[in-house]
Amino acid sequence: MHFKRKLELATDLYQMSMGNVYFEEGKQNQTAVFDMFIRNNPFNGGYTVAAGLEQVIEYIQGLAFTDEEVALIGRNHPEFTEGFLNYLRDFRFTGELYALPEGTIFFPFEPIIRVKAPLIEAQLVETTMLSIINHQTLIATKASRIMDEAGDDVVMEFGLRRAHGTEAGFFGARAAVIGGFTGTSVVETEEMLDRPSMGTMAHSFVLSYDSEEEAFEAFAKYNPQNALVLVDTFDTLNSGMPNAIRCFKKLKDEGTITGSYGVRIDSGDLAYLTREARRMLDDAGFTDAKICASSDLDEYLIKDLKAQGAKIDSWGIGTKLITAYDCPALGGVYKLAQIDDKPKLKVSNDPWKITNPGYKKINRIYGENGKALADLITFADEEIDETKPLTIFHPMHPWKRRRLSGFHIEELLKPIFIDGKLVYEKPSIRDIQNRLKEQKESVWPEYKRIVNPDVYHVDLSQPLWDTRQGLLNEYSVIQDE
Repeated sequence: MHFKRKLELATDLYQMSMGNVYFEEGKQNQTAVFDMFIRNNPFNGGYTVAAGLEQVIEYIQGLAFTDEEVALIGRNHPEFTEGFLNYLRDFRFTGELYALPEGTIFFPFEPIIRVKAPLIEAQLVETTMLSIINHQTLIATKASRIMDEAGDDVVMEFGLRRAHGTEAGFFGARAAVIGGFTGTSVVETEEMLDRPSMGTMAHSFVLSYDSEEEAFEAFAKYNPQNALVLVDTFDTLNSGMPNAIRCFKKLKDEGTITGSYGVRIDSGDLAYLTREARRMLDDAGFTDAKICASSDLDEYLIKDLKAQGAKIDSWGIGTKLITAYDCPALGGVYKLAQIDDKPKLKVSNDPWKITNPGYKKINRIYGENGKALADLITFADEEIDETKPLTIFHPMHPWKRRRLSGFHIEELLKPIFIDGKLVYEKPSIRDIQNRLKEQKESVWPEYKRIVNPDVYHVDLSQPLWDTRQGLLNEYSVIQDE
């Protein structure tokens, strides 16, 4: 049986179960504010990269239930009332949605997305938005960390075959490009990313010929602009490299190779092998030949290989990126912050799980040198006077204070939907890449270290902190011993 994906049904049952109760209790028209945020940066890192907004926009725009879908839901869940099922038949998102533009660097407890909408609408979109944002943000952040170590080198995404399904590979490739990768091997992405896919050859191609040299010549003949041959099928230095050099000499003399050319090494001691391969290529006169490395690489291995003097011009990154190998989930959450102008917060025995109430915005504070100094979460109607000194304080340890002057403010959350209508012009993937580059230039290096980064300051305004503390006092319960 063939099943077509139905994104409107890509949600948890309890969203509809709650919606059914809201409808029958007359709460469907209450105005709710929800915040999507993370509690920790992934990969034990110092920052996170927002990604996935374009797919959230497409989801919201297409969000509607067909008669057949409503009938299916009603058949399988007799507890849903006819009134609620009729509500679903006419369902459209009519609220507002603010979000961080893709490519924005953000930090724990800052709203990635802020939704203000009738309660059922705001509730129903939770699961799907979290799924989209959690995945792409995680991969984009991993890709950005890899680029932090790769620098200006060409980095290619090769992970589709190891992804958790082809959809994860498809959107993971998009997130990798947002994170700074040059491109991806996934042909399906060419229209979405407006760029050609990238790749070399497999060991099976070499083995299908009687000799390495024959395989290399055949590949270069039909790929004159990208004659990158795989040299580690048998013996990298004693077989692969000599055969590649003979191939390059012959085809260069014939004028067959007209573009980029070189070798890829996919196994072994990459530091030693690439140094030797570079020496052999240079000795043969092929100083412009490129060396590509692959084989379960990540930011840590790239850093280590560079420290060892590896001679690598481009990197093929697969499993460790596309599966977010060392941090399999982002952990983004979606929490109610306000109902009908009444601030709400979740209380927990774990202080880091207590939420921030109200309808809020994020203010990024920049110094005169253009570097980000701190972020300040405030109520949306608060105004900051940039002509006067500003004192900020740690929300968990309020005695830790900092006085700022000579700064300017950027509000990070941008309007995406207003009254259910899209008001945001979606940027190109190149514009998103450039935004991330600009963002990273504004962040001090200590927050971008891949090991033991410093903690960026995210503070609450005094009115927001006071409201939070007041609600905590209101909800507190004194327990008898």
